[in-house]
Amino acid sequence: MTTSPRKILVTSALPYANGSIHLGHLVEYIQTDIWVRFQKLRGHECYYVCADDAHGTPIMLRAQHEGIRPEELIARVHQEHQSDFAGFAINFDNYYSTHSPENQYFANHIYNELKAGGHIITRTIRQAYDPVKEMFLPDRFIRGECPRCGAKDQYGDNCEACGATYAPTDLKNPVSAISGATPIEKESEHYFVNLQDFEPMLKEWTTSEALQPEVAHKLNEWFEAGLQAWDITRDAPYFGFEINDAPGKYFYVWLDAPIGYIASFRNLCNKKGLDFNSFWHEGSQTELYHFIGKDIMYFHTLFWPAMLTGGHFRKPTAVFVHGFLTVDGQKMSKSRGTFINARTYLNHLNPEYLRYYFAAKLNNKVDDVDLNLDDFLHRVNADLVGKVVNIASRCAGFITKRFNGLLADKLHDPALFDQFIAEGKIIETAYEARDYNKAVRDIMALADRANQYIDEFKPWVIAKDVSKADELQAVCSQGLNLFYVLMSYLAPILPVMAEKVEKFLVAPLNFEIKPLLNHEIKQFEPLMQRVDQKQIDAMLAASQENLTKTALPTAKPVASPKNSPIAETIAIEDFVKIDLRIAKIINAEHVEGAEKLLRLTLDIGEEKHRTVFAGIKDAYAPETLIGRMTVMVANLAPRQMRFGLSEGMVLAAGPGKKDLWILSPDTGAQPGMRVK
Repeated sequence: MTTSPRKILVTSALPYANGSIHLGHLVEYIQTDIWVRFQKLRGHECYYVCADDAHGTPIMLRAQHEGIRPEELIARVHQEHQSDFAGFAINFDNYYSTHSPENQYFANHIYNELKAGGHIITRTIRQAYDPVKEMFLPDRFIRGECPRCGAKDQYGDNCEACGATYAPTDLKNPVSAISGATPIEKESEHYFVNLQDFEPMLKEWTTSEALQPEVAHKLNEWFEAGLQAWDITRDAPYFGFEINDAPGKYFYVWLDAPIGYIASFRNLCNKKGLDFNSFWHEGSQTELYHFIGKDIMYFHTLFWPAMLTGGHFRKPTAVFVHGFLTVDGQKMSKSRGTFINARTYLNHLNPEYLRYYFAAKLNNKVDDVDLNLDDFLHRVNADLVGKVVNIASRCAGFITKRFNGLLADKLHDPALFDQFIAEGKIIETAYEARDYNKAVRDIMALADRANQYIDEFKPWVIAKDVSKADELQAVCSQGLNLFYVLMSYLAPILPVMAEKVEKFLVAPLNFEIKPLLNHEIKQFEPLMQRVDQKQIDAMLAASQENLTKTALPTAKPVASPKNSPIAETIAIEDFVKIDLRIAKIINAEHVEGAEKLLRLTLDIGEEKHRTVFAGIKDAYAPETLIGRMTVMVANLAPRQMRFGLSEGMVLAAGPGKKDLWILSPDTGAQPGMRVK
């Protein structure tokens, strides 16, 4: 499908320079990279820029904890992020940092323009203040008792036990998470952007085609509730850009973070001599797209367009919002080993497995994406190895051995080839719309047809008859041409494998596909290995080990007093790590081959189907347990047993055997509640 060349700038949300890239992040970067590669394959001028989000209190405090300067920390993380992205073939045209002179320039420029336009207001606010560290505390650095349910050790903005949201000043018995001191309230003057000034513009922009329908619907709720002025300053000490005309005041990280898109592109323009204004000037006719997660919609669909308008820059052509990643239907969990860092994955599995699997799941809606590890294994093996690679491996050997690598001078079935080319228009439309799962379904349907063709003509049978050499060459050449079309369609998803195919076929992969006739190819080399369950198991085990390595150091055990019935004491540092939760037993069953074990399925609030094996068979018949409550150790590392994976431990009291007791169903406790 030939189209007029377009000029496109694409960004992904900036990863925070205070942690590693994990598989949840990669949903977005893989989604974006596929779209950019597709645009480039179609011949468009398309640039993909990103940067580390390198400012804020958490980075400042982590650097202090490590005894290094914040600049050293963000430089180290920057290298780690770049390495991880490269490992997954994420091909940025420029990957930069928000801690840059370009970003400081544009942050000041936009602030000055907003101020000159009368959009900056000042207010005196009261905030929690750490008298020991002499700093104002962000909400997440205050801990205390929930004002609604009384749960202890809750964050300053929401309660994990009951879900309540509140102001930090509402917490009971608050303490600073940094020093342990009791915060005091202190006044400070802050600068705000008056978002209501931009409401007419925002209503018009958000009801255009710039947003997905479900995102526009959510914004309507925020408009109805009324737009609030946005606090854009923080007080010293703070790692960020100090405001020129306000000593001791710093730009809040969420002001300069999205400006990082502009700064990263400016840096690219300086390197390559590109026309910056043609992409960012408020009258620009180029295309600008942001790929983001649904958790930062508010910033990118309200604050960001207001900042751009106030600073006299152009607004995005569209903001594409995606959902979160779940693993086996649940939130990523460190205790279950499913909170998987990018590097841990790369140490065990081919990155293109994940690129393909995410593509097979992603659409253009805000739906969450589930990484089902069983489905992951079977789909990659069946589709990529069993269908696509299989086409080439069944045909290439005959061409190289019998015909010195030379393909036939005409197609054996031109109509079938033309059908594959015609389907390309539908596949391109799906790619453009970010409806990758449809593109993948259509490509795999073509792969099925290619394999049916090979099965029908059976080149391995034809090869036995030396008089049918021409037919053998024609059939295998047809198969390889169909493979060529399929890999051209898969190239945005599988760029590493695409490079191998280009070398093998001695032909570029693109969307202007012509048959390879009277064309010499090279010897076929294996393109992809099958996924092995052992690789997945090793990755999960390594994720649990990484969690152990990053835990706080434990105190050395102290021996118990002589004659004490307690074998050994533990320190308070050990005990506080134990996460005890109320769990509801929603199913219980016998375990075949086990004398004492029952298999329990537990509801612990946010996780509805946690499996635990418990040695309480002497005390309870399975059917008597259903509906009862128990206490479980929720953060115990999963253990692979002969009967399956046990994801925790339930607690019972009593001397043992028949005399064991758990909670009754009428305790008033709710699944997921912490036991303190």
